[in-house]
Amino acid sequence: MNISESKIRELTIEAIKELGENVTPEKLREAVYKKVEASLTNGNFTQEPKDSGRIIITSYGMNQPGVVSKISTVLAENNCDIQDITQKILQEFFTMIMIVDISNAKISFKEIHDLLTKTAEEINIKIMVQHEDVFRYMHRI
Repeated sequence: MNISESKIRELTIEAIKELGENVTPEKLREAVYKKVEASLTNGNFTQEPKDSGRIIITSYGMNQPGVVSKISTVLAENNCDIQDITQKILQEFFTMIMIVDISNAKISFKEIHDLLTKTAEEINIKIMVQHEDVFRYMHRI
C-alpha cells in the first residue's frame, strides 16, 4: 500500500512532538512506522497511487566490489532517479549517501526500503532509507 507524502509528513511531525527531546532517528522511524500501520489498519486516510518526493539513502560497511552497483541496480529496476550521490572509501570502510527521487517509482517507499534492506544484508553492509521530510525534521532538533 502507498501512503501520501503529506500524510507521512503529518505523522512524522506528530511523532516528533510526542517524542520531544528524547527523539533519535531510530525512535522516530519506529514511531512513524507504528503510526502508519495504525492508520492503515483503521483506514483513517485516503491513499495516493504512488509515493512522491525524495528519499535519503545512507549506507556503510566494509568496502567490496559492486556495492554501488547493487544498490543502484535496485533503484534503476524500479524507476527511481538518483539525483545526487556521494561515496567515500575510508581505508577499508565504504560510506555512501544518495538522494533519490521516487516520484515515478514502480513500487512504494516501503517496498523500496525492503528491497534495499535485503540487498544490504546480502552484501553485508548497513543501510538506512528515509523520506527526505523525515530526514529534514530529525535534523531540526
